[in-house]
Amino acid sequence: MVGATMATATVTAASPLRGRVTGRPRRVRPRCAAASGATETPAAPGVRLSADCVIVGAGISGLCTAQALATRYGVGDLLITEARDRPGGNITTVERPDEGYLWEEGPNSFQPSDPVLTMAVDSGLKDDLVFGDPNAPRFVLWEGKLRPVPSKPGDLPFFSLMSIPGKLRAGLGALGIRPPPPGREESVEEFVRRNLGAEVFERLIEPFCSGVYAGDPSKLSMKAAFGKVWRLEEIGGSIIGGTIKAIQDKGKNPKPPRDPRLPAPKGQTVASFRKGLAMLPNAIASRLGSKVKLSWKLTSITKADNQGYVLGYETPEGLVSVQAKSVIMTIPSYVASDILRPLSIDAADALSKFYYPPVAAVTVSYPKEAIRKECLIDGELQGFGQLHPRSQGVETLGTIYSSSLFPNRAPAGRVLLLNYIGGSTNTGIVSKTESDLVEAVDSDLRKMLINPRAADPLALGVRVWPQAIPQFLIGHLDRLAAAKSALGRGGYDGLFLGGNYVAGVALGRCIEGAYESASQVSDFLTKYAYK
Repeated sequence: MVGATMATATVTAASPLRGRVTGRPRRVRPRCAAASGATETPAAPGVRLSADCVIVGAGISGLCTAQALATRYGVGDLLITEARDRPGGNITTVERPDEGYLWEEGPNSFQPSDPVLTMAVDSGLKDDLVFGDPNAPRFVLWEGKLRPVPSKPGDLPFFSLMSIPGKLRAGLGALGIRPPPPGREESVEEFVRRNLGAEVFERLIEPFCSGVYAGDPSKLSMKAAFGKVWRLEEIGGSIIGGTIKAIQDKGKNPKPPRDPRLPAPKGQTVASFRKGLAMLPNAIASRLGSKVKLSWKLTSITKADNQGYVLGYETPEGLVSVQAKSVIMTIPSYVASDILRPLSIDAADALSKFYYPPVAAVTVSYPKEAIRKECLIDGELQGFGQLHPRSQGVETLGTIYSSSLFPNRAPAGRVLLLNYIGGSTNTGIVSKTESDLVEAVDSDLRKMLINPRAADPLALGVRVWPQAIPQFLIGHLDRLAAAKSALGRGGYDGLFLGGNYVAGVALGRCIEGAYESASQVSDFLTKYAYK
């Protein structure tokens, strides 16, 4: 669902409801806050440190980059700095062990790709991995009913979400019987309507974009947001042609043997950890130990007189300056923009143009008997969750069946539902109270999943992320290239950009991007040693 930096796939009150709500709407500070009026002056006198690489931001991208540098490339002279007082960035796991609840208020799961599993194993978490049922259905709300999404090719002729003409249009388009590409960058909506037809877009892709990006598919770039699918048409002339060519190329270039340490998930599924996603950043931070510096606020970055960079920090122990051979900025682009403006106005301007809409994660629990009977499978709420197209008259973007997806998320007799609301088409959530958000979610759920006469929900948590997920809009790749090019023109070798606006919003892509960043830094440091 949302996130994938909020989620995978896909997917973070004085109430009229009788359910309990804890806390007030929380506004999340950026992982690194630039001091107002930062200038290109050396850091004030204070503690002076040095490192081969400083990673700015101890979210999942920064921590995984550090671990990849240490485990894969033997780079141990590292510092990871974080403005918040905890590691993990937007990964936020909350537990009430006395009541039997555990829930996520940011990303909720990940695709268990080999890079992600490698990171988990290297962090000592192999035995803590938990996998969802690969056969768990996913649903889309359409015309008042939750309809299953096809999970395998054999389902395609029979699922009720699309009409027979819609399925035929999609099949012909996938074969290449459709209008040619327009010769410009297409939005997700344009690409899907042209290749697969209106029904695939309206009933599958539009809600999927809401679930993954909390975004507007008429503005998202197909090339930037879903590059693997976009490339199929590029390499094969059609989606199916590209798929066949990709399979042929894979056969000609087989992968190296798989790491025998890695578990083998059964089928296409999602994963987490026994005690939630926070186990991963906490484990990495624990292994890195004193290399992770919390509550360190980066106030300036300047180029050193000889080589490398000098970073100035405000810390609980006072002012600190760090001389680094290389720097990776894994903080949000709008924060990096402020920090880098004294170095490169062009890079800062490019980074300031990425858009992050607000999203709220609303976690509620109902008694099992509150679920509509027609939504139960063998007497249980089963499945990954549900997505809601914007055309279907509900405000909630989607709902994850947290207690069905992974074990020990809710006490016996209760179901736990994580709901995402907001996004680029509903930015007004930032002005709503927790009570408003819980009531909106509860009202939506009673239209398709919860019995309208059921008792009020237990509202466990409401987390508002004012700037949640970077939108890969049309022109995204050009803006990213412009920022990197401006740094290159300025002679800022060894200063790298990373994080979810670079690698992708899903948690798995952040980890894969961390390995890519680590490789770039290692190559740079190798060349640096011979200068």
